[in-house]
Amino acid sequence: MTQTPDIPGLPNLQNPEPGYVSGGQPTPDQLETATNSGLGRVINLRPPTESAGFDEAGKAAELGLDYEVLGIAGMPDLSRENARKLDDLLNEHADTPTLIHCASGNRVGALMALRAAWVQDKPRDEALEIGRRWGLTKMEGAVSQLLDH
Repeated sequence: MTQTPDIPGLPNLQNPEPGYVSGGQPTPDQLETATNSGLGRVINLRPPTESAGFDEAGKAAELGLDYEVLGIAGMPDLSRENARKLDDLLNEHADTPTLIHCASGNRVGALMALRAAWVQDKPRDEALEIGRRWGLTKMEGAVSQLLDH
């Protein structure tokens, strides 16, 4: 997969790997723009209790996007089980240009760091670097502690 969708103005936009974009909550217009530039799938890490301000699943369906929710509300949800679930989601349609988002991108980076360590057996420092590439910021200390146990 080489096409990386373009999402101008997405909060904390990251292009961590070819074909993947991560960041904060997209607007309906940003989803449409991204779809027009090749986006095929959205993985939303915001739980249903967090409002996006619009019906994101409905907008994704209208645009013909694959849409998945893996609700990560905070630290208690940063588990080995959820790291495996994210890995499964990423492997399901690995050739589909994908946006992974939460409210800011921080939970995306946190879960990607844990996936790298716990599922892909990457060394701790490499896992943290992967997390930063995907948007890990203020949760880095907590993720680091999880990786130390």
